[in-house]
Amino acid sequence: MPGTRALRSRWSTAAAGLLVLAQALTGCGSSGHGGPVTLNWYNFPDDSGALQQAADRCGRQSGGRYTINYNKLPRGADGQRQQLVRRMAAHDTGVDILGLDVTWSAEFAEAGWIREWTGAMKEQATADTLDAAVRTATWQGRLFAAPYNSNTQLLWYRDDLVPNPPGTWSEMLAQADALAKAGKPHYVEIQGAQYEGLTVWFNTLVTSAGGSVLTPDAQAPSLGAPAVLAAQVMHDTATSAAADPSLPNQMEDQNRLAMESGTAAFELNYPFVYPSMKANQPELFKHFRWAPYPAVLPGRPATVTIGGIDLAVGAYGRHPDLAFEATLCLRDRGNQLTNALKGGLPPSLRSLYQAAELTASYPFAADVLAALDTASVRPQTPAYQNVSIAISHALSPPADIQPESTMADVRRQIQDALGSKGLIP
Repeated sequence: MPGTRALRSRWSTAAAGLLVLAQALTGCGSSGHGGPVTLNWYNFPDDSGALQQAADRCGRQSGGRYTINYNKLPRGADGQRQQLVRRMAAHDTGVDILGLDVTWSAEFAEAGWIREWTGAMKEQATADTLDAAVRTATWQGRLFAAPYNSNTQLLWYRDDLVPNPPGTWSEMLAQADALAKAGKPHYVEIQGAQYEGLTVWFNTLVTSAGGSVLTPDAQAPSLGAPAVLAAQVMHDTATSAAADPSLPNQMEDQNRLAMESGTAAFELNYPFVYPSMKANQPELFKHFRWAPYPAVLPGRPATVTIGGIDLAVGAYGRHPDLAFEATLCLRDRGNQLTNALKGGLPPSLRSLYQAAELTASYPFAADVLAALDTASVRPQTPAYQNVSIAISHALSPPADIQPESTMADVRRQIQDALGSKGLIP
């Protein structure tokens, strides 16, 4: 793609400049003398114990050939990416398996930091795997990661306030307004802070309206009438009775807490809110229900933005064959089931959505699967971080959005972001 040589040149310069950092970061790298090889897996911090359990299980199953050292990345997605970028730019040989947010594969593949999946390994990594999840791990027709878990948002609501869930955003705002006039809990909890969650909200609305953020070749912004409509929905929500006063500062966990406090009637969020409500507010949990994400246009179901983690094999690790094998083990059926039940993360394997063990704890499994089967993918480009920052900055705070003029600004900023072709460290 245009600018690739210049981009690679900057990456090479960064690599040279970070050579000393590489030596410091590698530490007890993935080498073994007379014993099992240690493979270093870098992934998001999991408090449930599911990831550590998977690492231990795969090490035992290897028959003494390798162990997996689970290294916890920072809690925030930006911090996770920053650490991985710095390690890979420094050609860190101690990074064997990388847990990538589903938006990072293109960037890391274009930089040459992760290895392509081919042959039998590719077949195993894609078998029984959700199509949208595979798309997130693919760049320019080549597979660069194995989908680990998926994620999607549903509409969560209280049936003591809303007997019939809304089918569209306009219906939801109307119901919230009626509840407010009746003096009842009425907020719609949604991610309105200036971060990736705001970009996800926008992307879902744009694709649900029949549009896309970028052109098919990812070389230019595509934002037309669907984007203007999406911006209008965001503005209308933020200036309505449905808007939580904290909307401009809210992320997923703040939405969860607000819903659990009893002030909201609706919440657009991920399935982790279900076990949390059950544990923290058993009385409210009796009325906690779910429904498909509201449509932007009547008769056109929403296309909710897919989330999740993809596992990639580092380009500089000393044991790539073992790393590929270990990655397949980490995301196998047993470990994905544990990750779902213990860690609360929806699987990327289709067959698990019919497993009795999952449906017993995930009564909304069919709704999650339906959303994932029609999911939209965020713009796939090595410059995604730049694009996302441009979008979230332009749309913050949502109450200040002026649909036509704001979209004109977003188009210009995205074009500039794509033109830079650079990394934000």
